[in-house]
Amino acid sequence: MKSFTRARGQAVREQSRRTLRLVRSRAHRFPSLARGRERGTGYLADDVPAPGGIRLQLNALQALCRQAFAVRLAAIVVGAPFAMTNATGGLPRYAVLAAAVLGVMGSYAMLRDWDRFGPRLLAHPTLMGLDLTFGAVLLLTASPASPLAYATVCTPLLSGLLYGWRGAGVFTGFQLTVLLMVFRAWEHRPGAGSNTLLIAGFCVGAGIIGVTLRNLLFRFGTAGQALAEATSRLAVAEAVESERARLAREMHDSVAKTLYGLALAADALAASADGADPGELERQATVVADAARLAAAESRALLSDLRRHTDLTEPDIDLLPELGSMTADFEARTDIAPVVRHRGARPVLPSTAAHHVLAIVSEALENARRHAGASAVTVELDLSANQFSLLVRDDGVGLPTPTTPAALATWTRSGHFGLLGMTERAACVGGLVTLARPREGGTEVRLTLPLPSVALPAPPTSQEEAAHA
Repeated sequence: MKSFTRARGQAVREQSRRTLRLVRSRAHRFPSLARGRERGTGYLADDVPAPGGIRLQLNALQALCRQAFAVRLAAIVVGAPFAMTNATGGLPRYAVLAAAVLGVMGSYAMLRDWDRFGPRLLAHPTLMGLDLTFGAVLLLTASPASPLAYATVCTPLLSGLLYGWRGAGVFTGFQLTVLLMVFRAWEHRPGAGSNTLLIAGFCVGAGIIGVTLRNLLFRFGTAGQALAEATSRLAVAEAVESERARLAREMHDSVAKTLYGLALAADALAASADGADPGELERQATVVADAARLAAAESRALLSDLRRHTDLTEPDIDLLPELGSMTADFEARTDIAPVVRHRGARPVLPSTAAHHVLAIVSEALENARRHAGASAVTVELDLSANQFSLLVRDDGVGLPTPTTPAALATWTRSGHFGLLGMTERAACVGGLVTLARPREGGTEVRLTLPLPSVALPAPPTSQEEAAHA
């Protein structure tokens, strides 16, 4: 069964591709199909060319054609008895019977298996002329007031849907000629003229409607394709811009800071070169070497992160051990011992969110040391059922200006990208970073992160722990 379904799907796709090629190749039979709007010729000269990706439009066009064949099939089935009753015996009756059977078979075949027979109708417009001939035989033997008259309306509609203005004009003209012959044959019956005129008007209107629907479908296809291409280009541009911003944040939070420390260590080594004892020089050189190795390791880690594929199955991260390691290293480098407090549940976050939270804490600690001149830093964590809160507070000099978006833009233009990186990291995980200067002085960096889908363990009692513990 699976192999049959697969083979059937391949056959349908092949028929769709063949139909697409046939629609595009109509130019050699009906040149208007390959031409856009011609200036000065008006709307009736416009046959919209098939766009490059019209699979959806072809499906809609096929559905319309199948509905037209369904109406035509019903009209022939209902009107064929009228034609058989009016036909004389012998050869005329057999001709009417053959035309009715062939008309029913053709309409049912198109309705039942368009994917198989539709491409042949597209490739050979003469088949539509043969269908028109069968309808003419039936209509000549039946009156214009019979249901067969309404079956004739389907021919201009189908020719407009399939072949455009040229095809609709040709087959509508043939259909009007047939109606004129029918009128000549039935003009002695009362009401034949009005019925024929009514059906003729329907034929002209059906041809116009068919071409209009065809052009609208292809216009929508072209517009949809252009919109999809523009959306794709915009998505690529946004992805590139997002990756550039992420790379800038990672460079700032890792390699740039290490290189800055390396430069300070090198300056200290140069300053102590004259008159310093060998032990001090060796210590300074060791600091420089360690900083250089750290910068190389961070560069390799950054490159590895750029090349690796995203792993959606990474385990959640407990922030407390990570913060303990981070603040212990910070204390060893700066002699500032941050204090970590947490309330509520244990702060276990998804790996992506935890990575951004740790980077924000690291940036806040560096700002407290480098720019604020702080001597004490406190990190507070609070994880509830639907929100994670982080507060980093120091006792430094505080922010020099109000923390407005304009001030943030000014700091960024002056080369201070850390605050911008924190706000971008928070936005990446749906959070918000706010900066404040409390009344007692210093700086507060607050991160609020909604976590509605995080399952929380049972909350422990409130505790306070030193970062180096």
